[in-house]
Amino acid sequence: MILSKENLININSAGVVKPTAEIFELPERVIQFGTGVLLRGLPDYFIDKANRKGIFNGRILVVKSTSNGGSDKFSKQDNLYTLCVKGIEGGVSVEENIINSSINRVLTASQDWAEILKAAHNPEMQVVISNTTEVGIVMSEDKITDDPPQSYPGKLLAFLHERFVAFNGSAESGMVIIPAELISDNANKLKEILSELAIQNKLNWDFLQWLKTANYFCNTLVDRIVPGKLPAEEQKGIEAKLGYSDDLMIMAEPFRLWAIESSNKKVEEILSFAQADKGIFIVPSINKFKELKLRLLNGTHTLSCGLAILSGFNTVKEAMTDAGFATYIKGLMQKEISEALVNEEITYEETIDFASNVSDRFSNPFLEHQWQAIALNFTSKMQMRNIPLIRKMYCRNTEVPAHVALGFAAYILFNKSVKNKDQYTVNVNGKVFQIQDEYAEILFNYWKSPSTAVENILADERLWSIDLTRYPGFKDAVKKNVNLLKEEGTKAVINNLRVERTV
Repeated sequence: MILSKENLININSAGVVKPTAEIFELPERVIQFGTGVLLRGLPDYFIDKANRKGIFNGRILVVKSTSNGGSDKFSKQDNLYTLCVKGIEGGVSVEENIINSSINRVLTASQDWAEILKAAHNPEMQVVISNTTEVGIVMSEDKITDDPPQSYPGKLLAFLHERFVAFNGSAESGMVIIPAELISDNANKLKEILSELAIQNKLNWDFLQWLKTANYFCNTLVDRIVPGKLPAEEQKGIEAKLGYSDDLMIMAEPFRLWAIESSNKKVEEILSFAQADKGIFIVPSINKFKELKLRLLNGTHTLSCGLAILSGFNTVKEAMTDAGFATYIKGLMQKEISEALVNEEITYEETIDFASNVSDRFSNPFLEHQWQAIALNFTSKMQMRNIPLIRKMYCRNTEVPAHVALGFAAYILFNKSVKNKDQYTVNVNGKVFQIQDEYAEILFNYWKSPSTAVENILADERLWSIDLTRYPGFKDAVKKNVNLLKEEGTKAVINNLRVERTV
Protein backbone atom coordinates (compact mmCIF):
# COMPACT_ATOMS: atom_id res chain seq x y z
CA MET A 1 0.00 0.00 0.00
CA ILE A 2 1.49 3.32 -1.08
CA LEU A 3 1.13 6.49 0.96
CA SER A 4 -1.71 8.57 -0.50
CA LYS A 5 -4.68 10.62 0.62
CA GLU A 6 -7.04 7.76 -0.25
CA ASN A 7 -5.02 5.25 1.76
CA LEU A 8 -4.74 7.35 4.92
CA ILE A 9 -7.84 5.68 6.32
CA ASN A 10 -6.11 2.31 6.07
CA ILE A 11 -2.98 3.41 7.94
CA ASN A 12 -3.61 2.33 11.52
CA SER A 13 -0.12 2.27 13.02
CA ALA A 14 0.25 4.11 16.31
CA GLY A 15 3.80 4.91 15.27
CA VAL A 16 2.92 7.66 12.82
CA VAL A 17 1.25 11.08 13.06
CA LYS A 18 -1.46 11.43 10.38
CA PRO A 19 -3.12 14.56 8.97
CA THR A 20 -6.83 15.18 9.48
CA ALA A 21 -9.22 15.54 6.55
CA GLU A 22 -9.69 19.27 7.26
CA ILE A 23 -6.06 20.04 6.37
CA PHE A 24 -6.66 19.11 2.72
CA GLU A 25 -9.25 21.89 2.46
CA LEU A 26 -6.85 24.65 3.51
CA PRO A 27 -5.95 27.30 0.90
CA GLU A 28 -2.53 27.81 -0.64
CA ARG A 29 -0.77 30.55 1.32
CA VAL A 30 2.87 29.81 0.51
CA ILE A 31 4.78 29.53 -2.76
CA GLN A 32 7.99 27.58 -2.31
CA PHE A 33 10.80 27.46 -4.85
CA GLY A 34 12.53 24.11 -4.41
CA THR A 35 11.71 20.54 -3.41
CA GLY A 36 14.95 19.81 -1.57
CA VAL A 37 15.11 17.84 1.65
CA LEU A 38 16.10 20.86 3.78
CA LEU A 39 12.88 22.63 2.80
CA ARG A 40 10.80 19.52 3.39
CA GLY A 41 12.56 18.82 6.67
CA LEU A 42 12.46 22.33 8.15
CA PRO A 43 10.05 25.04 6.80
CA ASP A 44 7.54 22.47 5.58
CA TYR A 45 7.83 20.64 8.91
CA PHE A 46 6.93 23.83 10.80
CA ILE A 47 4.01 24.67 8.50
CA ASP A 48 2.64 21.14 8.76
CA LYS A 49 2.89 21.23 12.56
CA ALA A 50 1.13 24.60 12.67
CA ASN A 51 -1.68 23.35 10.43
CA ARG A 52 -2.22 20.33 12.68
CA LYS A 53 -2.50 22.74 15.62
CA GLY A 54 -4.98 24.93 13.73
CA ILE A 55 -2.63 27.93 13.75
CA PHE A 56 -1.40 28.81 10.25
CA ASN A 57 -4.10 27.11 8.19
CA GLY A 58 -2.38 27.31 4.83
CA ARG A 59 -0.69 24.94 2.41
CA ILE A 60 2.21 25.22 -0.01
CA LEU A 61 2.50 25.47 -3.77
CA VAL A 62 5.93 24.05 -4.62
CA VAL A 63 7.76 25.11 -7.77
CA LYS A 64 10.32 22.74 -9.26
CA SER A 65 12.96 24.58 -11.25
CA THR A 66 13.63 21.73 -13.67
CA SER A 67 11.69 18.85 -15.13
CA ASN A 68 14.30 16.33 -13.98
CA GLY A 69 12.36 13.67 -12.15
CA GLY A 70 9.18 15.62 -12.80
CA SER A 71 6.58 15.93 -10.09
CA ASP A 72 5.25 12.41 -10.59
CA LYS A 73 6.39 11.04 -7.23
CA PHE A 74 4.62 13.86 -5.44
CA SER A 75 1.53 13.49 -7.60
CA LYS A 76 1.44 9.73 -7.06
CA GLN A 77 1.38 10.25 -3.28
CA ASP A 78 -0.93 13.30 -3.30
CA ASN A 79 2.11 15.32 -2.18
CA LEU A 80 2.29 13.45 1.12
CA TYR A 81 5.58 12.25 2.55
CA THR A 82 6.87 10.81 5.80
CA LEU A 83 9.38 12.73 7.88
CA CYS A 84 11.28 10.45 10.26
CA VAL A 85 12.75 12.47 13.12
CA LYS A 86 15.52 10.48 14.78
CA GLY A 87 18.24 11.42 17.23
CA ILE A 88 19.01 12.81 20.67
CA GLU A 89 17.18 15.72 22.27
CA GLY A 90 17.81 16.83 25.83
CA GLY A 91 20.01 13.77 26.28
CA VAL A 92 17.08 11.47 25.47
CA SER A 93 16.64 9.32 22.36
CA VAL A 94 13.84 10.64 20.13
CA GLU A 95 12.07 8.92 17.25
CA GLU A 96 8.93 10.26 15.58
CA ASN A 97 7.30 9.57 12.22
CA ILE A 98 5.07 12.27 10.74
CA ILE A 99 3.04 12.21 7.53
CA ASN A 100 3.59 15.73 6.26
CA SER A 101 0.58 17.25 4.46
CA SER A 102 1.84 20.81 4.05
CA ILE A 103 2.25 20.61 0.25
CA ASN A 104 -0.88 21.12 -1.84
CA ARG A 105 0.63 21.07 -5.35
CA VAL A 106 4.00 20.57 -7.03
CA LEU A 107 4.36 22.33 -10.39
CA THR A 108 7.33 22.30 -12.75
CA ALA A 109 8.43 25.72 -13.99
CA SER A 110 9.32 24.50 -17.48
CA GLN A 111 5.92 22.88 -17.99
CA ASP A 112 3.47 24.74 -15.75
CA TRP A 113 4.65 28.36 -15.83
CA ALA A 114 1.24 29.78 -16.75
CA GLU A 115 -0.34 27.94 -13.82
CA ILE A 116 2.38 29.20 -11.49
CA LEU A 117 1.75 32.81 -12.57
CA LYS A 118 -1.97 32.24 -12.07
CA ALA A 119 -1.21 31.54 -8.39
CA ALA A 120 -0.01 35.15 -8.10
CA HIS A 121 -3.69 36.16 -8.40
CA ASN A 122 -4.55 34.27 -5.19
CA PRO A 123 -5.27 36.91 -2.49
CA GLU A 124 -4.42 34.38 0.26
CA MET A 125 -0.94 33.77 -1.11
CA GLN A 126 1.28 35.72 1.29
CA VAL A 127 4.63 33.95 1.77
CA VAL A 128 7.60 33.08 -0.45
CA ILE A 129 10.09 30.44 0.70
CA SER A 130 13.11 29.28 -1.25
CA ASN A 131 16.22 27.16 -1.09
CA THR A 132 17.79 27.17 -4.51
CA THR A 133 21.32 26.40 -3.15
CA GLU A 134 24.02 28.97 -2.54
CA VAL A 135 24.31 29.76 -6.27
CA GLY A 136 20.58 30.33 -6.67
CA ILE A 137 20.60 33.96 -5.57
CA VAL A 138 22.65 35.44 -8.41
CA MET A 139 22.22 38.20 -10.95
CA SER A 140 21.39 37.09 -14.50
CA GLU A 141 20.24 38.42 -17.86
CA ASP A 142 16.72 37.04 -17.35
CA LYS A 143 13.68 38.47 -19.08
CA ILE A 144 10.54 38.12 -17.03
CA THR A 145 8.56 37.53 -20.23
CA ASP A 146 10.43 34.24 -20.79
CA ASP A 147 8.45 31.05 -20.29
CA PRO A 148 9.88 30.61 -17.69
CA PRO A 149 12.81 32.86 -16.72
CA GLN A 150 15.91 30.75 -16.07
CA SER A 151 17.12 31.96 -12.67
CA TYR A 152 15.30 31.87 -9.36
CA PRO A 153 15.36 35.70 -9.00
CA GLY A 154 13.98 35.93 -12.56
CA LYS A 155 11.12 33.58 -11.73
CA LEU A 156 10.36 35.37 -8.48
CA LEU A 157 10.40 38.79 -10.15
CA ALA A 158 7.99 37.57 -12.83
CA PHE A 159 5.70 36.16 -10.14
CA LEU A 160 5.78 39.39 -8.11
CA HIS A 161 5.17 41.53 -11.19
CA GLU A 162 2.18 39.36 -12.11
CA ARG A 163 0.86 39.90 -8.58
CA PHE A 164 1.46 43.65 -8.77
CA VAL A 165 -0.63 43.84 -11.96
CA ALA A 166 -3.33 41.51 -10.63
CA PHE A 167 -3.94 43.63 -7.52
CA ASN A 168 -3.29 47.06 -9.07
CA GLY A 169 -0.21 47.59 -6.93
CA SER A 170 -2.06 47.56 -3.62
CA ALA A 171 0.13 47.60 -0.52
CA GLU A 172 -1.86 44.67 0.90
CA SER A 173 -0.82 42.43 -1.99
CA GLY A 174 2.87 42.46 -1.00
CA MET A 175 4.43 39.25 0.28
CA VAL A 176 6.73 38.09 3.07
CA ILE A 177 9.85 36.72 1.39
CA ILE A 178 11.98 34.39 3.52
CA PRO A 179 14.83 32.75 1.59
CA ALA A 180 16.44 29.73 3.23
CA GLU A 181 19.60 29.74 1.11
CA LEU A 182 22.69 29.22 3.25
CA ILE A 183 24.30 32.59 2.57
CA SER A 184 24.67 35.58 4.86
CA ASP A 185 22.08 38.36 4.44
CA ASN A 186 20.20 36.17 1.97
CA ALA A 187 17.07 38.35 1.77
CA ASN A 188 19.02 41.59 1.39
CA LYS A 189 20.97 40.11 -1.51
CA LEU A 190 17.82 38.77 -3.11
CA LYS A 191 16.08 42.14 -2.83
CA GLU A 192 19.06 43.91 -4.39
CA ILE A 193 19.12 41.48 -7.33
CA LEU A 194 15.37 41.79 -7.88
CA SER A 195 15.67 45.59 -7.98
CA GLU A 196 18.49 45.38 -10.54
CA LEU A 197 16.55 42.85 -12.62
CA ALA A 198 13.47 45.07 -12.54
CA ILE A 199 15.48 47.98 -13.93
CA GLN A 200 17.10 45.67 -16.49
CA ASN A 201 13.61 44.57 -17.59
CA LYS A 202 12.49 48.23 -17.82
CA LEU A 203 9.67 47.75 -15.31
CA ASN A 204 7.97 50.98 -14.29
CA TRP A 205 8.68 53.13 -11.25
CA ASP A 206 5.38 52.20 -9.54
CA PHE A 207 6.36 48.53 -9.55
CA LEU A 208 9.82 49.30 -8.22
CA GLN A 209 8.28 51.23 -5.32
CA TRP A 210 5.79 48.42 -4.64
CA LEU A 211 8.61 45.85 -4.73
CA LYS A 212 10.62 47.81 -2.15
CA THR A 213 7.86 49.01 0.17
CA ALA A 214 4.97 46.52 0.01
CA ASN A 215 7.06 43.35 0.28
CA TYR A 216 8.94 42.24 3.37
CA PHE A 217 12.36 40.70 2.73
CA CYS A 218 13.54 38.86 5.85
CA ASN A 219 17.05 37.52 6.30
CA THR A 220 17.01 34.04 7.76
CA LEU A 221 19.21 31.38 9.28
CA VAL A 222 18.22 27.73 8.95
CA ASP A 223 19.84 24.92 10.88
CA ARG A 224 18.79 21.29 10.76
CA ILE A 225 20.61 18.24 9.47
CA VAL A 226 18.32 16.56 6.96
CA PRO A 227 20.24 13.64 5.40
CA GLY A 228 17.29 12.86 3.16
CA LYS A 229 16.52 9.33 2.04
CA LEU A 230 17.08 6.62 4.60
CA PRO A 231 19.29 3.58 3.94
CA ALA A 232 17.27 0.99 2.00
CA GLU A 233 17.10 -1.61 4.77
CA GLU A 234 16.19 0.98 7.39
CA GLN A 235 13.41 2.39 5.20
CA LYS A 236 12.08 -1.09 4.53
CA GLY A 237 11.88 -1.69 8.29
CA ILE A 238 10.03 1.58 8.93
CA GLU A 239 7.61 0.93 6.05
CA ALA A 240 6.86 -2.53 7.47
CA LYS A 241 6.22 -1.01 10.89
CA LEU A 242 3.97 1.77 9.57
CA GLY A 243 2.13 -0.38 7.02
CA TYR A 244 2.74 1.55 3.80
CA SER A 245 5.45 2.38 1.25
CA ASP A 246 6.70 5.92 0.67
CA ASP A 247 9.08 6.93 -2.14
CA LEU A 248 9.41 10.42 -0.63
CA MET A 249 10.29 9.38 2.93
CA ILE A 250 13.14 11.43 4.46
CA MET A 251 14.92 11.66 7.78
CA ALA A 252 15.84 14.68 9.93
CA GLU A 253 17.53 15.21 13.27
CA PRO A 254 15.39 16.47 16.21
CA PHE A 255 17.20 19.83 16.45
CA ARG A 256 15.60 22.56 14.35
CA LEU A 257 16.23 26.26 14.10
CA TRP A 258 14.71 28.85 11.80
CA ALA A 259 15.65 32.40 12.76
CA ILE A 260 13.78 35.06 10.77
CA GLU A 261 14.86 38.69 10.93
CA SER A 262 12.01 41.16 11.29
CA SER A 263 10.57 43.58 13.82
CA ASN A 264 7.40 44.16 11.81
CA LYS A 265 4.14 43.12 13.47
CA LYS A 266 2.50 42.35 10.12
CA VAL A 267 5.27 39.89 9.30
CA GLU A 268 4.79 38.21 12.65
CA GLU A 269 1.06 38.01 12.01
CA ILE A 270 1.47 36.51 8.54
CA LEU A 271 4.08 34.01 9.73
CA SER A 272 1.79 32.71 12.43
CA PHE A 273 3.24 29.21 12.01
CA ALA A 274 6.11 30.46 14.21
CA GLN A 275 3.82 29.96 17.20
CA ALA A 276 3.73 26.21 16.63
CA ASP A 277 7.29 25.30 17.59
CA LYS A 278 10.08 26.46 19.88
CA GLY A 279 12.56 26.20 17.00
CA ILE A 280 11.29 29.31 15.16
CA PHE A 281 12.36 32.81 16.16
CA ILE A 282 11.13 36.05 14.59
CA VAL A 283 13.56 38.63 15.93
CA PRO A 284 14.88 42.11 15.00
CA SER A 285 18.37 40.67 14.42
CA ILE A 286 19.52 37.11 13.69
CA ASN A 287 23.19 37.92 14.40
CA LYS A 288 23.02 36.11 17.73
CA PHE A 289 21.94 32.86 16.09
CA LYS A 290 24.58 33.18 13.36
CA GLU A 291 27.29 33.65 15.98
CA LEU A 292 26.13 30.73 18.13
CA LYS A 293 25.97 28.39 15.14
CA LEU A 294 29.27 29.50 13.61
CA ARG A 295 31.28 29.30 16.82
CA LEU A 296 29.68 26.51 18.86
CA LEU A 297 28.61 24.14 16.09
CA ASN A 298 30.95 24.84 13.17
CA GLY A 299 33.86 26.07 15.28
CA THR A 300 33.73 23.03 17.56
CA HIS A 301 33.65 20.72 14.55
CA THR A 302 36.79 22.37 13.19
CA LEU A 303 38.75 22.50 16.45
CA SER A 304 38.01 18.86 17.25
CA CYS A 305 38.45 17.47 13.74
CA GLY A 306 42.22 16.92 13.87
CA LEU A 307 41.98 15.28 17.28
CA ALA A 308 39.22 12.96 16.10
CA ILE A 309 41.10 11.81 13.00
CA LEU A 310 44.38 11.35 14.90
CA SER A 311 42.43 9.30 17.47
CA GLY A 312 41.25 6.97 14.72
CA PHE A 313 37.57 7.96 14.71
CA ASN A 314 35.76 7.91 11.36
CA THR A 315 32.47 9.57 12.30
CA VAL A 316 31.33 12.21 14.76
CA LYS A 317 28.96 9.84 16.53
CA GLU A 318 31.77 7.30 16.98
CA ALA A 319 34.00 9.94 18.58
CA MET A 320 31.22 10.98 20.97
CA THR A 321 30.98 7.45 22.38
CA ASP A 322 34.54 7.91 23.72
CA ALA A 323 34.30 9.40 27.22
CA GLY A 324 37.52 11.38 26.93
CA PHE A 325 36.66 12.90 23.58
CA ALA A 326 33.09 13.74 24.65
CA THR A 327 34.46 15.47 27.75
CA TYR A 328 36.93 17.41 25.60
CA ILE A 329 34.03 18.63 23.41
CA LYS A 330 32.04 19.64 26.46
CA GLY A 331 34.98 21.49 27.98
CA LEU A 332 35.80 23.24 24.72
CA MET A 333 32.26 24.54 24.34
CA GLN A 334 31.33 25.29 27.93
CA LYS A 335 34.63 26.43 29.46
CA GLU A 336 36.12 28.34 26.53
CA ILE A 337 33.87 29.09 23.55
CA SER A 338 30.72 29.87 25.57
CA GLU A 339 32.50 32.32 27.86
CA ALA A 340 34.06 34.09 24.87
CA LEU A 341 30.68 34.60 23.17
CA VAL A 342 28.90 36.38 26.00
CA ASN A 343 28.08 39.99 25.11
CA GLU A 344 25.17 42.44 25.18
CA GLU A 345 23.19 40.18 22.81
CA ILE A 346 24.17 36.70 24.01
CA THR A 347 23.85 35.45 27.59
CA TYR A 348 25.97 32.68 29.07
CA GLU A 349 22.81 30.65 29.62
CA GLU A 350 22.03 30.83 25.90
CA THR A 351 25.49 29.61 24.98
CA ILE A 352 25.25 26.69 27.40
CA ASP A 353 21.82 25.75 26.05
CA PHE A 354 23.12 25.85 22.47
CA ALA A 355 26.23 23.87 23.47
CA SER A 356 24.01 21.20 25.02
CA ASN A 357 22.09 20.93 21.75
CA VAL A 358 25.37 20.60 19.85
CA SER A 359 26.43 17.71 22.10
CA ASP A 360 23.11 15.98 21.39
CA ARG A 361 23.54 16.53 17.65
CA PHE A 362 27.11 15.21 17.65
CA SER A 363 25.91 12.12 19.53
CA ASN A 364 23.05 11.33 17.11
CA PRO A 365 23.42 7.57 16.40
CA PHE A 366 21.51 7.88 13.12
CA LEU A 367 23.86 10.36 11.41
CA GLU A 368 27.02 9.32 9.57
CA HIS A 369 29.00 12.57 9.62
CA GLN A 370 32.51 11.78 8.41
CA TRP A 371 35.47 13.60 9.99
CA GLN A 372 37.26 13.37 6.65
CA ALA A 373 34.54 15.56 5.11
CA ILE A 374 34.83 18.05 7.97
CA ALA A 375 38.58 18.27 7.28
CA LEU A 376 38.02 19.68 3.77
CA ASN A 377 39.41 23.23 3.51
CA PHE A 378 40.64 22.82 7.08
CA THR A 379 42.74 26.00 7.19
CA SER A 380 40.12 28.40 5.82
CA LYS A 381 37.52 26.92 8.18
CA MET A 382 39.88 27.43 11.12
CA GLN A 383 40.56 30.99 10.01
CA MET A 384 36.90 31.93 9.63
CA ARG A 385 35.40 30.05 12.56
CA ASN A 386 38.03 30.05 15.29
CA ILE A 387 40.56 32.87 14.91
CA PRO A 388 37.90 35.45 15.92
CA LEU A 389 37.23 33.25 18.98
CA ILE A 390 40.89 33.34 20.02
CA ARG A 391 40.80 37.13 19.72
CA LYS A 392 37.72 37.27 21.96
CA MET A 393 39.30 34.93 24.52
CA TYR A 394 42.46 37.01 24.83
CA CYS A 395 40.43 40.23 25.04
CA ARG A 396 38.84 38.85 28.20
CA ASN A 397 42.01 37.47 29.81
CA THR A 398 45.49 36.25 28.96
CA GLU A 399 44.98 32.67 30.14
CA VAL A 400 45.77 30.20 27.38
CA PRO A 401 42.57 28.43 26.22
CA ALA A 402 43.77 24.85 26.78
CA HIS A 403 41.15 23.09 24.64
CA VAL A 404 41.65 25.49 21.73
CA ALA A 405 45.43 25.11 21.94
CA LEU A 406 45.12 21.32 21.82
CA GLY A 407 42.72 21.44 18.88
CA PHE A 408 45.05 23.80 17.04
CA ALA A 409 48.02 21.50 17.71
CA ALA A 410 46.10 18.56 16.23
CA TYR A 411 45.28 20.63 13.15
CA ILE A 412 48.98 21.43 12.64
CA LEU A 413 50.08 17.83 13.18
CA PHE A 414 47.39 16.48 10.87
CA ASN A 415 48.74 18.71 8.13
CA LYS A 416 52.24 17.21 8.29
CA SER A 417 51.88 15.79 4.81
CA VAL A 418 53.78 13.97 2.09
CA LYS A 419 53.86 15.38 -1.43
CA ASN A 420 53.30 13.14 -4.44
CA LYS A 421 53.21 15.15 -7.66
CA ASP A 422 50.46 17.72 -6.96
CA GLN A 423 48.81 15.79 -4.15
CA TYR A 424 49.42 16.06 -0.42
CA THR A 425 48.59 13.06 1.78
CA VAL A 426 48.93 12.03 5.42
CA ASN A 427 49.05 8.57 6.90
CA VAL A 428 47.14 8.30 10.15
CA ASN A 429 47.19 4.92 11.87
CA GLY A 430 47.67 3.22 8.50
CA LYS A 431 44.85 5.14 6.82
CA VAL A 432 45.79 7.56 4.04
CA PHE A 433 44.01 10.93 3.83
CA GLN A 434 44.32 13.31 0.92
CA ILE A 435 44.73 16.88 2.12
CA GLN A 436 42.24 19.06 0.27
CA ASP A 437 43.28 22.48 1.48
CA GLU A 438 44.24 25.53 -0.56
CA TYR A 439 47.09 26.16 1.89
CA ALA A 440 48.47 22.58 1.78
CA GLU A 441 51.68 23.63 0.04
CA ILE A 442 52.47 26.32 2.62
CA LEU A 443 51.93 23.87 5.47
CA PHE A 444 53.97 21.19 3.69
CA ASN A 445 56.90 23.57 3.21
CA TYR A 446 56.89 24.62 6.87
CA TRP A 447 57.03 20.98 7.96
CA LYS A 448 60.29 20.57 6.00
CA SER A 449 61.85 22.18 9.11
CA PRO A 450 60.06 20.39 12.00
CA SER A 451 61.79 22.40 14.72
CA THR A 452 60.30 25.67 13.48
CA ALA A 453 57.12 24.39 11.80
CA VAL A 454 54.68 25.19 14.61
CA GLU A 455 55.98 28.71 15.21
CA ASN A 456 56.07 29.55 11.49
CA ILE A 457 52.56 28.24 10.87
CA LEU A 458 51.16 30.23 13.81
CA ALA A 459 52.97 33.39 12.72
CA ASP A 460 51.92 33.30 9.06
CA GLU A 461 49.44 36.12 8.49
CA ARG A 462 48.56 34.69 5.05
CA LEU A 463 46.81 31.91 6.95
CA TRP A 464 45.26 33.79 9.87
CA SER A 465 45.33 37.52 9.00
CA ILE A 466 47.17 37.89 12.30
CA ASP A 467 50.37 36.64 13.94
CA LEU A 468 49.09 34.12 16.50
CA THR A 469 52.46 33.98 18.28
CA ARG A 470 51.66 37.42 19.71
CA TYR A 471 49.09 35.93 22.07
CA PRO A 472 50.79 35.25 25.42
CA GLY A 473 51.52 31.57 25.95
CA PHE A 474 49.61 30.34 22.90
CA LYS A 475 52.65 29.38 20.81
CA ASP A 476 54.26 27.49 23.71
CA ALA A 477 51.02 25.66 24.52
CA VAL A 478 50.46 24.60 20.91
CA LYS A 479 54.11 23.55 20.55
CA LYS A 480 53.96 21.50 23.74
CA ASN A 481 50.74 19.81 22.58
CA VAL A 482 52.19 18.91 19.18
CA ASN A 483 55.08 17.15 20.93
CA LEU A 484 52.75 15.40 23.37
CA LEU A 485 50.48 14.20 20.56
CA LYS A 486 53.49 12.71 18.78
CA GLU A 487 55.01 11.15 21.89
CA GLU A 488 52.03 10.00 23.98
CA GLY A 489 49.23 9.57 21.45
CA THR A 490 46.09 11.60 20.97
CA LYS A 491 43.73 9.77 23.32
CA ALA A 492 46.23 9.92 26.18
CA VAL A 493 46.70 13.68 25.70
CA ILE A 494 42.92 14.27 25.62
CA ASN A 495 42.48 12.25 28.81
CA ASN A 496 45.33 14.10 30.55
CA LEU A 497 43.72 17.42 29.62
CA ARG A 498 40.49 16.19 31.12
CA VAL A 499 42.27 15.26 34.36
CA GLU A 500 44.06 18.61 34.54
CA ARG A 501 40.82 20.55 34.04
CA THR A 502 38.97 18.60 36.74
CA VAL A 503 41.71 18.73 39.37
